[in-house]
Amino acid sequence: MSLDADLIVDRRRLRRKLTFWRVLAIVVVILGIAGTTALVSKRTGLFAVRPYIARVTISGLIRGDRDRVEQLDRLARSTLARAVIVHVDSPGGTTAGSEQLYDSLSRLREKKPLVIVVDSMAASGGYITAIAGDHIVAQQTSLVGSIGVLFQYPNVADLLGKIGVKVEAVKSTPLKASPDGFEPTSPEARAALESIIQDSYAWFKGIVQDRRHLTDGELATASDGRVFTGHQAIGLKLIDELGDERTALAWLAKEKNVDTKVPVRDYELQSRFGDLPFLHAAAVAVLDAAGLTGVAQRLDALGVVDTMERFNLDGLLALWHPAGAN
Repeated sequence: MSLDADLIVDRRRLRRKLTFWRVLAIVVVILGIAGTTALVSKRTGLFAVRPYIARVTISGLIRGDRDRVEQLDRLARSTLARAVIVHVDSPGGTTAGSEQLYDSLSRLREKKPLVIVVDSMAASGGYITAIAGDHIVAQQTSLVGSIGVLFQYPNVADLLGKIGVKVEAVKSTPLKASPDGFEPTSPEARAALESIIQDSYAWFKGIVQDRRHLTDGELATASDGRVFTGHQAIGLKLIDELGDERTALAWLAKEKNVDTKVPVRDYELQSRFGDLPFLHAAAVAVLDAAGLTGVAQRLDALGVVDTMERFNLDGLLALWHPAGAN
């Protein structure tokens, strides 16, 4: 009888432990869902219930990004976002990525008042981004401009010659895959590149002239590739006003009748499920509680792997950097 009693007690203890872990797992899942909902709401305004002014930040190198296009289109459809303030701090990037971002912001501008605030820099592709707005505000010492297009490639022909290495190729035509960096650039290849660059440069100048209402003479002065301070850019008509986000809000109130008493909320542009640490931790805890420790460890390992892909800016660049910078 004593053995049976001990067995019954052990079973009751085990049952209580299982109940505890099951309740804990349910609580963790509920908290995970609540935390995820709050995070998504904060970053995208998806679950917002009151009117707000969306703050979007564009920073770093600009490349093509389909998620960003979808998120900006979603913001354009929002019935609660009364206006958009876009903070730009970028030296540019690829011409194709900059054009894609310009087109997305232009569609957004058709639906919402859109003001650009230049923080440190809106150069080259960053300036392409800026001119998509209704109004451009910059600080006195912000860098603006660098209207131009660049194509860079390394040429190691001399180095290979010194170490006795020769790269040979059979091409369908002389200009196929030229320049390749393994041989001196032919005049024909250089001319082909210059044609591409000038065509893209003409497109760049065209949208600047159209958006900023510049005469041919004003455009020629502003589009020689230089960057200008915000103070200089005012005289060149590259920006509209000196100031910061408060200046942008004042313009929205005056020119677009936007109620600036509504809150300004960050609308972050990122992958929809790219950064949800609480949900990840909750999933690991639930699996661990269920005895699936091996699976939990695998998920945890995946969560800490650096998913940032290498920057590989292929093609034409609308990018500013100081001479001699690497």
